[in-house]
Amino acid sequence: MSDPEYYEINSQMAASHALTDLPEAHGTLAGALCASALFSFEDWLRETYAEGLAGEAQIAMQSVFEWTQHTLQEGQLQFQLLLPEDPQLVAERAISLGQWCQGFLYGLGTNEIPDIDKLPAEVAEIVCDLTAITQVSVDSNESDEENEQAYVELVEFVRVGVQLLFDELAPFRIAQESTGYADVPPAQIH
Repeated sequence: MSDPEYYEINSQMAASHALTDLPEAHGTLAGALCASALFSFEDWLRETYAEGLAGEAQIAMQSVFEWTQHTLQEGQLQFQLLLPEDPQLVAERAISLGQWCQGFLYGLGTNEIPDIDKLPAEVAEIVCDLTAITQVSVDSNESDEENEQAYVELVEFVRVGVQLLFDELAPFRIAQESTGYADVPPAQIH
């Protein structure tokens, strides 16, 4: 399964009147997949498009959905955030990373996961860190190279953190699948 092409999909989303751009939409998808075994492609389309979708844009979005689901389930740290790459300025990429995290938290929060206080400490810490990253910006006192390095490290932190969240919430998703409901007692989670 090949990685989706960011710029092509982001352009298709703009042309098909998506409610948001690719970073935030992909973050929402990843968050929802972490929190719910019942989240479907159709659910994601309803979050991303007010008027629905058809044609090549729908095929591209289906590909993104399947790729994201597959890479998270593989658990081999294959998961990647769909973000702009060079030559965009690091400041613009940092904004996209913040939007990705905002979407992720939205996707995570719109599904019934256990209270954050009942989750393992490292999971709660990652959620708090992702909340802080929604406000990320570049440091004007640092060089472009230092800002670039900091950005790369943040992207890697988010990528690994999301995989950890996905893995830690697996018992919750398994219980959802067996009951068909999102309301699972916290005792069934680690």
